[in-house]
Amino acid sequence: MRAAQDAPVIALAGNPNVGKSTVFNALTGSRQHTGNWSGKTVSNAYGVLRCGGKRLTLVDLPGTYSLRARSAEEQAARGFLASGEADAVILVADATCLERNLILVLQVLEITSRAVLCLNLMDEARKKRIRIDVPALERELGIPVVPCAARRGRGLPELTKAVCRVLEQAPPSHTAHIRYPDAVETAVQQSGLPRAAALETLVRDPPPGLSAGRLDDMVTAAAAQRAEEIALTCVQVPAAACARDRRIDRIVLSRRWGVALMLLLLATVFYITLSGANVPSAWLGEHLLGLSAPLAAALSALGLPPFAVSLLTDGLWRVLATVVSVMLPPMAIFFPLFTLLEDAGYLPRVAFQLDHAFQRAHACGKQSLTMCLGAKWMRPPS
Repeated sequence: MRAAQDAPVIALAGNPNVGKSTVFNALTGSRQHTGNWSGKTVSNAYGVLRCGGKRLTLVDLPGTYSLRARSAEEQAARGFLASGEADAVILVADATCLERNLILVLQVLEITSRAVLCLNLMDEARKKRIRIDVPALERELGIPVVPCAARRGRGLPELTKAVCRVLEQAPPSHTAHIRYPDAVETAVQQSGLPRAAALETLVRDPPPGLSAGRLDDMVTAAAAQRAEEIALTCVQVPAAACARDRRIDRIVLSRRWGVALMLLLLATVFYITLSGANVPSAWLGEHLLGLSAPLAAALSALGLPPFAVSLLTDGLWRVLATVVSVMLPPMAIFFPLFTLLEDAGYLPRVAFQLDHAFQRAHACGKQSLTMCLGAKWMRPPS
């Protein structure tokens, strides 16, 4: 890619549900699907970002909460960043829950210091009366921090300029780092490898006295603790900011009502999809298949032999008409309904609710969303 385009490569990384794809679309002008369920992005998307007369290649990495490479999304994001192909990284964070997002930010800074933090959803943070000391956050992290509201287009020009400055200037001499326990720090220093590579090697081959699981827990806990320290320094969250979310979570994630409510809600979505698709499917099937006779007459008038007319009308056209009439109406109903659940923030809660059950099958709760998307029972038009 670099040889073909001869343009600096900028990676776009962030947690799921932080508006990363919205930032990507706004910066590149691409029409990429945006969503907030976990694991939405399964491959890297490419776009062109222009900064003055300079052409940059923007790479939208899969949304991930960590770089510990436990899932396919984490492996893809970590692999791209560790490859050194990216000249800089835009880290998109949710201003309404910055502490959780800082874990990924700190892990990325262990790989590269050429980064810019895009503090997205600042308009939502203001509504919740969350105050973020941006200069203090810049001092703590050691990288530029740009407040943004990507949906409204606010802060994006400043973000582009910050990226260009990072490319033009030397890497910062000091960035925030995670303080690991002494045993881990000693092993990292003795390895002689870069910090991120050393940690990855240690997780695969832990030092004596530590299991891989115990070491991974220690590394994760240290990252969470450092993120909490930075958030306490730079973020002021009023006590009532998340009160509504907690009240909702007590219902939708409760042990008594959570699973029942989820099954009822998904069953309602599927019922509306199936029953609502019958009428438009029948209408489309009747009208599209009704064009077979006029199409056959037109092809015969053009002098095509009977076998060719039958192949095009009874074969190609009837198959195409049937597929469109059966598939289009359910999709036109199901995906908008699923998008409403997505925008309401319910789908990540579904993934969390089912994570424990899916782990028993050596899977994760995020796969429940894929199963929902694939579970469509469609009936051909009568």
